[in-house]
Amino acid sequence: MSIFSELNRTEKPKAMKKVLVIDDEPSALKLFSMFLKAYGYKSFEAASGEEGLDIFKAESPEIIFTDIKMPGIDGLEVLKRIKAMAPRTEVVVITGHGDMDLAIRALNSDATDFINKPIKREELEKALIRASQRLEQTRSREESIELGNISRGKAGIKFHGNINAFSEPYIWEAYNKCLQEKCQEIIIQFKENVSINGAGMNALGEVIKHAANNKIKIRVSGLSSNLLKIFRELKLIEKVDILSP
Repeated sequence: MSIFSELNRTEKPKAMKKVLVIDDEPSALKLFSMFLKAYGYKSFEAASGEEGLDIFKAESPEIIFTDIKMPGIDGLEVLKRIKAMAPRTEVVVITGHGDMDLAIRALNSDATDFINKPIKREELEKALIRASQRLEQTRSREESIELGNISRGKAGIKFHGNINAFSEPYIWEAYNKCLQEKCQEIIIQFKENVSINGAGMNALGEVIKHAANNKIKIRVSGLSSNLLKIFRELKLIEKVDILSP
């Protein structure tokens, strides 16, 4: 049975457009290329860190696999430079069997995953699925919080989709931009499809309290009856102005 027939029998990870593999071993590059093309990815291969960085700048792939131990620019340096250029890129490092110290160093440097040599199809598949899911989650979190135009000291922040613990940095990012622009009034609009869990509500509550302490007026529109109850329960209702529908 060919490897392609075997792959077709398994559940495939959601294909991304571009994946870059950086490894100084030709056999490893060949294996990665075969797997990735079978999954439907557009793969790019680089035999050195220098070549990999050049391809990254030219093609902007969303997922990177890089060997750690390479002559010249090694994988840890590749990781550092890619994250500096594009922090949301998924970088998966390739380590030798049992080389956990390097794997931990890479994770501490913001690698998102690691796989061991020799490369196994199952482990590569799992890494691709995890990377794809993280990219989708990042897009979802960004799209759920939308900062509108800031004008004359006023700004609007729209919430839609799912607001949860993962949304917290994006809530603060939008609010901090309002602070940087010295806004005195922020309108928070909840769209009809919004859902917000306890962690998301706690993050929003902290922003509202911070605004109140700094005499920034918060106006809220689109509150459902359930959200209104939560605002009352958390005693946020006294810190905001509720706008009529």
